Amino acid sequence: MKKEEFLSQIKGGLIVSCQAQPGEPLYCKESSLMPFMARAAQEGGACGIRAEGLRDIRAIQEAVDLPVIGLIKIHYPGQEAYITPTMREVDLLADLGVKCLAADATLRRRIDGLSAPDYLAAIKKRHPDMLILADVALYEEGLAASLAGADLVSTALSGYTAQSPRLKGPDFKLIRRLSLALPVPVIAEGRIHSPAQAARALKEGAFAAVVGGAITRPLEITRRFTEKMSQ
Repeated sequence: MKKEEFLSQIKGGLIVSCQAQPGEPLYCKESSLMPFMARAAQEGGACGIRAEGLRDIRAIQEAVDLPVIGLIKIHYPGQEAYITPTMREVDLLADLGVKCLAADATLRRRIDGLSAPDYLAAIKKRHPDMLILADVALYEEGLAASLAGADLVSTALSGYTAQSPRLKGPDFKLIRRLSLALPVPVIAEGRIHSPAQAARALKEGAFAAVVGGAITRPLEITRRFTEKMSQ
């Protein structure tokens, strides 16, 4: 899939994050349940899927014909970044045929000694046909990622790093600033809990919006109801 085709498919749309980690209710060791989530998302009008882990990505690719943004979460000692954090994970995603990968592009220390921009540039050099969605937490990180060759920039990590603001909802300020400043599409992600918030993200300039927990995590959805009802 060429970049222009990928962007035309997701423009103005909803990308649904279909992920389940070990220990979560929808994680099944024997087989992936995420293709069912992806299928439901497609039938509901989603324009793309964000998926984690080789097993789930492979199964989702077989289940739907939507663009898939792939990533691998892995924690390495001494490194805070865990979203596709090293070239090893990049190569695994490339071998699987992933056309767009998400990678941590925050300015935190990395165990390979590379800065985040250098890491993104290295990915581009090694896999020039693969699109990079740079997950950032700060405005400066988004600028650096764009200059380093990222094809898209996501606000996914705002609120999840020590330097970024802790907000109950989406970081609309960051979405707006990046959308006005960057020459590449900005994807709104992070704590989008309602259709109104997703629609506002587009009005703030986002190219598309990613929603995960509010759609694909029944535990979180149930908890929001029960906590509100117990007040």
